Amino acid sequence: QVQLVESGGGSVQAGGSLSLSCAASGYTYDRNRNCVGWFRQAPGKEREGVAGICAGYGRTNYADAAKGRFTISQDKSKNTVYLQINRLKPEDTAMYYCAATVRTVLPPPLFGYRYEYWGQGTQVTVSS
Repeated sequence: QVQLVESGGGSVQAGGSLSLSCAASGYTYDRNRNCVGWFRQAPGKEREGVAGICAGYGRTNYADAAKGRFTISQDKSKNTVYLQINRLKPEDTAMYYCAATVRTVLPPPLFGYRYEYWGQGTQVTVSS
């Protein structure tokens, strides 16, 4: 059974940084055809894809809003994917979710329907 557990969220001031983690069990990130995405959903807004990684292909993908401040990476030894967010802005406030798929689509997809497994989310709150 695949389980994804996010952590690392919190309340920070604008300009700060956070590193979110997505630890997986029952799923191996670096196998071919496996991809992981980070999504976020702010209150009253639709969920949006932020970044994706298909480690077996060495590919990453970022939404335009994430380019330059967000970095997705993985640690094979820990079977964990990370999302580093720098220069946080109040508009980054949202629940952040990681998701995993065994059906590779390149570039790493940023649409939720491409993913079969989801974590419970970690809250990020940025104050001005």
